[in-house]
Amino acid sequence: MRASFAAAALLAALPLSAQRAPTRISDRPHPFGTLREQAERQQRWLETRMQTVLPALMRAQGIDMWIVPMREYAEDPVFSSLVSPTTFSARRRTIYVVFDKCSASGRTDTGDGACLERIALGGTSQGGVWEAKRSTLAVDAAVGGRQAELWGDEQWKLLRQVVEERNPRVIGIDYSKVFAFSDGLTHGEYLGMTEALGDRWNARLKSAEELPLQFIASRVADEDAFYGQLQQVVWELVGEMYSGKVIAVGKTRTSDLVWWWRQRVHDLGLGTWFQPSIEVQRQGRTEEQLGSDPLIQWGDVLHCDVGITAMGLNTDTQHMAYVLRLGENDAPPGLKQALANGNALQDLLMAEIRPGRSGNDVLAAARASMKAKGIDGTIYSHPIGRHGHGAGPLIGLWDYQDGVPGRGDAKVMANMWYSIELQATTPVADWKGQPVRMALEEDMAIGTDGTPRWVHGQQKKLWLVK
Repeated sequence: MRASFAAAALLAALPLSAQRAPTRISDRPHPFGTLREQAERQQRWLETRMQTVLPALMRAQGIDMWIVPMREYAEDPVFSSLVSPTTFSARRRTIYVVFDKCSASGRTDTGDGACLERIALGGTSQGGVWEAKRSTLAVDAAVGGRQAELWGDEQWKLLRQVVEERNPRVIGIDYSKVFAFSDGLTHGEYLGMTEALGDRWNARLKSAEELPLQFIASRVADEDAFYGQLQQVVWELVGEMYSGKVIAVGKTRTSDLVWWWRQRVHDLGLGTWFQPSIEVQRQGRTEEQLGSDPLIQWGDVLHCDVGITAMGLNTDTQHMAYVLRLGENDAPPGLKQALANGNALQDLLMAEIRPGRSGNDVLAAARASMKAKGIDGTIYSHPIGRHGHGAGPLIGLWDYQDGVPGRGDAKVMANMWYSIELQATTPVADWKGQPVRMALEEDMAIGTDGTPRWVHGQQKKLWLVK
C-alpha cells in the first residue's frame, strides 16, 4: 500500500504531459510543437539550405548572380523556399539577389555559406538570412517628414547599383517554357528590370531554369527526420479512419470519411493541400452503379487519397482497405494477391529511381519490368515536398505512359522526395474474375548517397474494417 501511494504521489508530481504521454503522434494536442517551436525549426532548415545547398546548385548551373524580383501577391514559386516561416508575402516589391563571391573571384569555398551574399531589396533580413537594402528619400512631406521607402523605378536603380558593384559574369533569372517552378518572373517585372539594367547587363542574363527547380526539391537532414514523423501521422490517421470507430457499415457514406479526414487534420492544427477522396469497389457492381457517394457495405474494397500539410511540407498517400463480412477474419486471398501485385509494381519502380536518370528513363525501365512480370498497371509518380505536386521530373502521367515531354526529361537528384503513385489491376477469382484496382501512393526519399527508401513504410496488408 505504501509503495502504491508513493508511486501515485510521484505520478501526480509530474507534468500532465509526462503523465499522459501518448504513444501515437496524432494523439498529442500539438503533434509537432507550438507554432513558435515549429517556426524556429523551419528557420534552421532555411539557414542550412542557404549555406550548404544553394552555393553548390549555383555553381553547377554556372550562375554567379541570381535575381528574383516579385511584387506582393505575385510571388515567384521559389519564394516560399527562400523566406523565413514568418514571411507570408513579398513587401510591395521585393528583389532577392544572391551573389557568389567565391565563384566570381576564384576564392575557395569554406562550406559555411560565407561565399554567398544574400541581399533583399525592399524586404527584411528575416532573422539574418538576408541583408536588407532599401531605396529611400531622405525626407518626404507626404508622410509627415519621415523617410519613405520607394519601390518603383528607384528600387530598380538600386538593383543596377548592386549589379554594377559586383560585376557578375552570368546572371540567372526565372523563366521557363517547361517548368512552372522556374517561370516566376512576371512580364512586368522583367520589363522593369531590363529597362533599368541596360544592354550591358541584359546581355549576361540567362534562364536559371534548373536552379529554382532543384532548390525547391532539395531537402536537408532535419527536414527528412521531420518528414518521417509527418508520415507516421498519416498512417495513424488512415488506420483510425479505416476502423469501426469511424465507419458504421450501412450508415457511413464515402463523403463522411472525406469530411472526417478534413476535420481530424484541422483539429490537430494541420492542413491539407487537396480535397481528400474515398472510392468503393464492390463485387458485382460497377462504379456507375455505385454512384458518387455510396454507403459503405460489408465486403467493400475502399480506396483513399489523402494528404497532410505541416511546417511548409506536404504528404500524398493512397491506401486500400477491406470491410470484413460477418464471420470473416481476413480479406479474401484474391484481394491480397491484388495488393501484392501493386506492391511488386512499387518495388519495380523504386529499383529504377536513382540520381542522374530522367523521369522518362525511369518510367520506360519500370514499365518494361512491369510487362515482363505480367502486371497490368499504370505509373504516374511525382516529386513532393514544398508543393504537393513538387519540383522535379515527372515519372509518367495517367494518360502519358510513354513519357512526358519536357517535364519528364528533368533528372532525379539526391536529397529529394517522391510520391510513388501507381495502380495495378488484377482479376480476382473470389469476385468471379472481376478486375480490382489497387491504387497505391507512398512517399519515399532519395538519400545523400542516392539510395531510395520509403519514408515510413509500404502498405503490404489491406487495412481491415471490423
